[in-house]
Formats: sequence, C-alpha cells, structure tokens
Amino acid sequence: MQLDILAFGVHPDDVELSCSGTILVSIAQGKKVGIVDLTRGELGTRGSADIRDIEAANAAKILGVHHRENLRMADGFFEHSQENLLKIVQVIRKFKPSIILANAIEDRHPDHGRSAKLVADAAFLAGLRKIETQDEKGNPQEAFRPTNVFHYIQDRVLTPHFVVDITPFYETKMESIRAYTTQFYNTDLNEPNTYISSPQFLETVKGRDLMMGKRIGVLYAEGYLTEKTIGVNNLDHLIQITT
Repeated sequence: MQLDILAFGVHPDDVELSCSGTILVSIAQGKKVGIVDLTRGELGTRGSADIRDIEAANAAKILGVHHRENLRMADGFFEHSQENLLKIVQVIRKFKPSIILANAIEDRHPDHGRSAKLVADAAFLAGLRKIETQDEKGNPQEAFRPTNVFHYIQDRVLTPHFVVDITPFYETKMESIRAYTTQFYNTDLNEPNTYISSPQFLETVKGRDLMMGKRIGVLYAEGYLTEKTIGVNNLDHLIQITT
C-alpha cells in the first residue's frame, strides 16, 4: 500500500498533539495517511508502554489513518545510528509517501529535535540506491525519496513557514488527543502529576492552534517548518484573507 503522507512521532501522542488536524484534512481530501511512532514512550511518568500501545491504536481509529506502527526504538536513548536510520529507510521505501511530517526541529523535550534530524536524514538516505534494504519478505526495496519533509511545531513557540487550516476538524483532533487517557488531565487516575497532565496543558495546545489560525484569518491551524522552499503553481490555492 502506498501512502501519500507518513507522519512520524518519537512518542505516541506527538502526532496527535501537533499534526493530527492536518492528517484529518488530508484524509477528507482523499489522501492515504499513516503514522509511525519511533518509541513506545516507555519512559513516560504516567501509564505504561502497553497502555500507550492501546491508546495509540484508539487514537488511530479516531483519526481514520490507513496504517500505524511502532519501530520500538529506545525512548530517551535512541541514537542517530545506522541501525535506526535503516529502520526508517525501510518504512519510507515500503510506503513511498510524497510528504513526511516529523517532530519539531527544536523543542522542550530533547527527543523531539533528535527525532527530527533522524527522520529527515533517513528521508534523504532512502533515495540512495546503493543503500540496500529488504522488505518483510526479504525482497530488495527500491530507492525512494519523499518530495518534502515538514516539521510540525510542538511545545516551543516557533515561527511557521506555512500553516494548514484545520478548523472543521478541530474537535476530532482533540478527541484523538484525549484517547491518551493516562497522559493528560484525568481526575479518575491516581498517577503523578506531570508537565502535560495539568488541566492547563491542553488549553495551551488549543491556544497555539488558535494563534496559528490567527495568522491566516481562520479559527484553528497547525504550523510547519521546512528546509526546502515551498512553491505553488496557482496563487488561487493560497488562503485569501484581508489584513
């Protein structure tokens, strides 16, 4: 199965928090979208890896993605290594996405920036035919390089290179986030408090998306950074607002 968009997150819930609105928009437009989690988030203070596996599966159903998998790298300790690069290269060559969504280039959590570079480098290496990989059946994979790698914005306030209007799908985005019942504010749980479990945290996510939307005159949006210059062949495709 070929996918149009492959969204990578170093932890389960990264994608939901930062680019799930874009995923919902894209699926509504008829695109095929998948999610790849690099780790199981096993170092997280609340819940467990097994519980987060279930939460991720529930969130995937809410979003309606066509595929989700976990590469089971070491949370907190994964390295920019040949082994991990090749794991991602194999996934990219398998699904041949034209667009990759990846973690923020810099952020509060050090895993986010390291994941951003790991995924971006793997996307480039996937296009080198002299790097040999095999699929699950042991068949050689063809070289393939995605057209674009876009880095979503997470905890730190970064100036986006472009934003995506997600207004019609915002409630579904929040529903997918709330599928992670152990991670965010939940009065039914007897778990330690964390940075993301406060009742204010999801309000800050909403505030970020409101500010991104304000930039283009819509209610909610998600922002992205890219190392490549983005081009259009029709100016009518731009969101038209009066400022």
